[in-house]
Amino acid sequence: MSALNPKRTVAELKELRALTGDENGAQRIAFSKTWLKTRAWLREKVKGLPLEIHNDAAGNTWFTLAGASPKCLLIGGHMDSVPNGGWLDGCLNVLAGVEILRRINTQYNGRPPVTVRLVDWADEEGARFGKSLFGSSACSGNLNLEEARVLKDKDGIKLSDALREVAIDLEKVKDSGVELKNAAAYLELHIEQGPVLLDLDLPLGAVLGTFGVERHAITFHGQAAHSGSTPMNRRKDAFLAAAQMSPEIYRIAARSGNGVCTIGSCTTKPGIVTSVVEDCRITLDQRHLNRALLATMLSEAKTASEKFAREGNVTVAWERLWQIAPRPFNDELISLCDEAIRETCGKSHRMPSGPLHDAAEVAAAGIPTVMMFVQSLHGISHNKIEDTKEEHLELCVTAFDKLAEKAMDWIKRK
Repeated sequence: MSALNPKRTVAELKELRALTGDENGAQRIAFSKTWLKTRAWLREKVKGLPLEIHNDAAGNTWFTLAGASPKCLLIGGHMDSVPNGGWLDGCLNVLAGVEILRRINTQYNGRPPVTVRLVDWADEEGARFGKSLFGSSACSGNLNLEEARVLKDKDGIKLSDALREVAIDLEKVKDSGVELKNAAAYLELHIEQGPVLLDLDLPLGAVLGTFGVERHAITFHGQAAHSGSTPMNRRKDAFLAAAQMSPEIYRIAARSGNGVCTIGSCTTKPGIVTSVVEDCRITLDQRHLNRALLATMLSEAKTASEKFAREGNVTVAWERLWQIAPRPFNDELISLCDEAIRETCGKSHRMPSGPLHDAAEVAAAGIPTVMMFVQSLHGISHNKIEDTKEEHLELCVTAFDKLAEKAMDWIKRK
């Protein structure tokens, strides 16, 4: 595997940063001119490799190195970013994949034992229209077209019109599912985006799957009353009941093992300093890798809200905003990922992913999937300060390449 050059990947990441970023961070928003420039740059980087390259019906770009077997090893990532984003989110996955294609092409004289395909998923971030995992969910068949048809950006431009500008027909995006026909395994590398590996002082981790999510709005309804003339024991204070949820969700998360719960917003009415709160609306986001424990977390939160409502002499109503089931990854590929990491840097750590990734959609399509995480400095992403040590970037390319080789052998044995 001497043809692998991780330093080249780091240099290309820096080149991309200079090409598509500014003083505020990365600006590779999907369907923008900068995104199109990014994709043109990417095609230049693979010139000289014997690849078949095309965009599918959803705008995903596929780079295929045909092998002795039609069974495919898929390596995926995304070149788009959030506005003012980090220099590594998404593009590290793709550029590491490019380097692996170079190594495989050299080692096997352009004819690997299985077909190897790199995919740049379209609009993973959903930054412009609010629909994350657009290209991968279209490919998996899970994209809700009814929801997608009405999506607009902040300027009122419809998603369908923006897609038409880049030669994508919204009504045909699910035709991209044909690309998964011979897929036998899917690998994705990503910066962690959080602090777990940083706190453990480890460079790399094997990902067990992506959290399932339950997201709800909870509205407590009481009675508005003058803040000066209403005794404390006579109040129907909606905010008091809502506020009691804050420490309770931390207790619920703790009982779940490694689940997380977040109250992300709070709105009160009438919202004036001289009135007891009549209505208080909070949003609750709950995540867990285990489906049963996620359901338990939700049930416990509902029970707690009803208890606090009764105690405060107010009422409570729940509204589901969004949900997605947990997406566990393939056990055998997780073990191979662990092996590759240990062979590269001595120690691995298995962990779930709180954020969603395209890998979740590929797993949902029934394709054996695994992800590898590399440590994030500061534990911060979606921010211009997003960073990873260069030596860790080199390690992750090396380990990811080892995983790709192991996955090809695994596919051959199937």
